[in-house]
Amino acid sequence: MPDEDLRLQLLNQWLERQLPALFAAQDWGSVPAAGLTPASSDASFRRYFRWQGAGRSLIVMDAPPPQEDCRPFVKVAGLLATAGVNVPQILAADLERGFLLLNDLGRQTYLEVIDADNAEPLFADALQALLAFQRLPMDAPLPSYDDALLRRELQLFPEWYVRRHLGIELSPAQQAAWQRICALLIDSALAQPKVLVHRDYMPRNLMLSAANPGVLDFQDAVYGPVTYDVTCLFKDAFLSWPEARVRGWLESYWLQAQALGIPVQAALDDFLRASDLMGVQRHLKVIGIFARICHRDGKPRYLGDVPRFFAYIEAVLARRPELAELGELLASLPQVEAVPA
Repeated sequence: MPDEDLRLQLLNQWLERQLPALFAAQDWGSVPAAGLTPASSDASFRRYFRWQGAGRSLIVMDAPPPQEDCRPFVKVAGLLATAGVNVPQILAADLERGFLLLNDLGRQTYLEVIDADNAEPLFADALQALLAFQRLPMDAPLPSYDDALLRRELQLFPEWYVRRHLGIELSPAQQAAWQRICALLIDSALAQPKVLVHRDYMPRNLMLSAANPGVLDFQDAVYGPVTYDVTCLFKDAFLSWPEARVRGWLESYWLQAQALGIPVQAALDDFLRASDLMGVQRHLKVIGIFARICHRDGKPRYLGDVPRFFAYIEAVLARRPELAELGELLASLPQVEAVPA
């Protein structure tokens, strides 16, 4: 039996043991006959299933060890909930085997419904949730977005995209240029004020929910640069917005953050520069991750969005002359088609 089928069988057996106690505790009556249907999967090894019966809907997470660990998800969910953020409630857990039973935050992600007309109210809600968890005190035992982590992320680009995907070895001069580029991006990130960082705060991980938005995929949260999540929100992996509109949203966030005492940069221009450089660090990382997902995990579809990230980087290169060396390095690589605006 394939490993996934075996895990699904074990997951069903575990769920059958959890539901009677949950229904009794919630005074929901008897447990109806129901099965699991796929809810979603992501770029990791996690899978999600939906259980439905008697008008109730629950989500079951399958996070197979040793590739995944549920403990950070449970820890960060509790932390975000204290800020009033709408995250899944942990209804039952088997942390050793990687099974979680969660409440259902909804069926549609922001990515599925957002468009030019409804973006303003949806992003306004998303910013309120972001501002809420950025106000949390930094006293939980979370990792920091330190030099080592930023450097490991950046190295995904030459390792997986340049070497593995393009089949190119950087010359000694190119490698030296890459190290200078990394130093610039890392120094900028480390110089920023710190807050709690979700690390993947984008429409695909936000749900249309009773309390909007439902926030998912937060298990890799760290303490790090204040511009990270807001930049991620508006320079998304799967959809793009006009530059002028993004600048307006960033300025709106900056004004609200200042008013709430969140430690953003004192000058708007400094904030926008930090956001630009933070975005470039993330874009290079994600290009590397998408190449890794293709070549290591056999999921090539993510490579279709790589041109979007090069387009984001090109827009920043045009207004940040300090990144000219990065522009030269990218220009020396085989060209990719730009994503239509």
